[in-house]
Amino acid sequence: MLVLGEPLSLWGGTDAATGVITDERHPQCGESLMGRVVVMPGSRGSSSSASVLAEQLRLGVGPGALVLLRADPILVIGALVAAELYERGIPVVELSPVDLTALSTWSRARITASGEYATLTEEL
Repeated sequence: MLVLGEPLSLWGGTDAATGVITDERHPQCGESLMGRVVVMPGSRGSSSSASVLAEQLRLGVGPGALVLLRADPILVIGALVAAELYERGIPVVELSPVDLTALSTWSRARITASGEYATLTEEL
């Protein structure tokens, strides 16, 4: 699991080919999104983040799931496009501020998705 201290733009803030955060101003610069449950307060920036997310998922270097305070339509579109075109979609989960804060204290999390519902479980 990767808990981001600030919002992130996938376009310009990550490497589409590797899934690594490249925004030098971001506190988690250098961290990889690959296969991780990425917890962040929200996203920033361009609508091009949808295509970056879809490309990262196609290449197998994207996050395993996104957990946000508000489900960003751009990221949801990127996940849906990857699911439709590449059969590599991921869950995008919206949590309340209280639940997001609690989740941020976990060291590992698993998201099990079924249809439009998801269950978050702490892994010990």
